[in-house]
Formats: sequence, structure tokens, C-alpha cells
Amino acid sequence: MEKIYYQTLKETLFHEKLENGLEVYLLPKVGFEKTYGLFSTNFGSIDTTFVPLGQKEMIKVEDAVGTILSHDVTQIIPGEFKGRLFKKGHIIKEEDIEKLLSIGKEHVYVWEPVEGQLHENDAATRISNLVVGEGIKLSDEIKEGKVDFFADIDGVLKIDKEKLFKLNSVGEIIVSTLHNNTPIKKGEKVGATRVIPLIIDEKRIITAEELIKEKIISVSEIKPKKCLLITTGNEVYKGRIKDAFLPVIKQKLGYYGSEVVRQVILPDEKERIIEEIQKGIDEKVDMIICTGGMSVDPDDVTPTAIKECGGELVTYGSPVLPGAMFLLAYHGDTPILGVPSCAMYSKRTVLDFVLPRVLSDERLSLEDIVEYGHGGLCLDCNVCTFPHCSFGK
Repeated sequence: MEKIYYQTLKETLFHEKLENGLEVYLLPKVGFEKTYGLFSTNFGSIDTTFVPLGQKEMIKVEDAVGTILSHDVTQIIPGEFKGRLFKKGHIIKEEDIEKLLSIGKEHVYVWEPVEGQLHENDAATRISNLVVGEGIKLSDEIKEGKVDFFADIDGVLKIDKEKLFKLNSVGEIIVSTLHNNTPIKKGEKVGATRVIPLIIDEKRIITAEELIKEKIISVSEIKPKKCLLITTGNEVYKGRIKDAFLPVIKQKLGYYGSEVVRQVILPDEKERIIEEIQKGIDEKVDMIICTGGMSVDPDDVTPTAIKECGGELVTYGSPVLPGAMFLLAYHGDTPILGVPSCAMYSKRTVLDFVLPRVLSDERLSLEDIVEYGHGGLCLDCNVCTFPHCSFGK
């Protein structure tokens, strides 16, 4: 260790430069009982603003009169308001200074376009165009670097979850949506996108564009359908009890603009049920719904009749409660739904999952039904908020 003796002060300074470049000085002080350490650098400034490397100039609010904001400025008043105080492109005036300071903005960004870098609004627009497909409308303007997505038609929201995961893994880009297969009304918000930084490297956007070749978000239109309702059960056929299925099915179909064109009430006789299914096929109804007789009791023959009517059975049984005894089949392109008795008294059942997808002309598979097991338990809440709840998600 180097010794440096100061004759005037009668003090010796010890100095050594470490391998990492740090220079250490030790100055023993005679008569002192405590040891102090001091770290300092060769760099310093009296400036109170700085320019972020390779991005934009940040200046004091008090010096910003006449400059143009490069981003939206958000104001938050807890419990009262959250929104845009100043819009991107706003020319700062003298009277704006106090407003900016009141929301904690002591500095603002002034940015000039640089090749290879994108402003958040421009990047969000490119991501929107990348992911949005049919049946989706973009928000009229970009607010705070965010673009909202709205359903442009009544239908079923379709999300490519695998591609969505890949896109959100790129970094500094986010796309958020509602759950896949959620029934949607025109005008409902279904998703949104934004980029995280105010200025993003264009290479990230290019990476996303090279990764995603097909649209991620779309709405499959729900189309009006004419339905034949076949209600079975000796107790109903012989007048012992009143049929309770018709008003339920009419209400659920009516919500999506479809209707029951004919109802027939039959005894628990397999041949009669097969005959009526065939009549419906010949009449070219869009859908056949069979209610009653869906359990495993010996008198319940509806599942057997549907299986033997010449169609393709997709499933008898679903991992959904209520709705375990649900049946789905197709006779050509005509869907045949076997609806269990729970639909009469439960507010929501498996029918609420399947119906909108069938009405949008989606041909469901066994895998589609099996996937409902995760989230297939209805909690039967006092206030039902379906489809905006965990049921079916």
C-alpha cells in the first residue's frame, strides 16, 4: 500500500488501487476513537434533468411552456376519477404548469422520432392490426397508449390461446382478452393491447409480426336458428304433470334470436322419438333439442333413441355440474342436443356453454366438451353474473 506523507498536516495517507479499479484511501486520525468510511466518485453534476440514453429529452415542467407532449398524461383522483388530463400532442401552456405539478409531474418528455424506435401509440396500432380478426372493432382513438377491442356483432368470442401466450412472451408487449368461447353482445369490450415503454425498439414489433401469422381474436357470429323441441316422459305425455322445459328453452333460444318452431310431447317410447327426430330432419330444422328421459333409469330411452336415429354421437355425459347427463350428436349437419332435467331449475347449466357455440355453426367435438371440466362447476350464486364468472372458464 502506497504511503503519502503530508508534512504540513503531519498526517500519512495510505492509498491502493484494487483490481476492479476501485481506489481506496485510508487516513488514520490520531486521537479519534471511531472509524469512518467515505465513498465518492469522479462524476457529478449540478443539473436537475437528464436525457435518457438513446430515447428522448426530459425537461422541467417549468421550462416546458410551448413544447409538445409526446404522450398522454393521466390524472388519478382516488375514488373519483382516472383518465387523461392532457392528450399526446398537447402544447403546454403557462396555465398547465400547476396542473402538471399537482399530479406529481415535475418533468415531461419531449421526443423526436428516431429510426428503429416506435412511439407507444404507433406500436399499439401495429399490434392491434396483427391480432384482431373478424367481428372486432377497434376503439376510435388511442388513450394512454392503449387500444381497446369491441365486439362488432353478437357472437362467440374466439381466442387462440396458444398464439396469445407466444405474443405476450415477446416482452414489452401485452394483449389482454376475455375468456375463449365467451358469448358476446355487440359493443362489449373483449380485449385490449398496449406496449409497456413509452418508446419501444421496433425490432420487438417485427419479432411479433414474424411470430403471429394468423389473427388471435375474433367473434363468430351467432345466427338465428329454428329448433324442434322433443319433450319425452310418460308423466308429461299422460298429463300427470305440466311440461316445464318449453319456457326455459324458448327463453334461452330467444336470447340469441332463435326460436322453437314446434314442440312435440312423447311417451318414453324409443321408436316414437326416432320417428320425430327423422321428421325434424326432413323438415330441415336447424337444430333438434330433446328434453326429458336423459337419465340412466330403465324408462328413460331418449339417449338410446338419439344414438339409433342414424346420427353421429359426440358424447353422452359432460364434466359439467349441473349438466352431467348432457348428450350431443349430429345427424349430418343438424345438431341434436339431449338436455337433462337440471335445465328446468338451475339458472345455468352445460346448455349455456354449448348453445351459443352451436348457434354460431361451430361443430363441437368430444374434446370441446371435455375441456369444460376445468371450470365446469357452477357455484349457484344468489346473483348470477354468467358469462362473466368462473363457470365454464
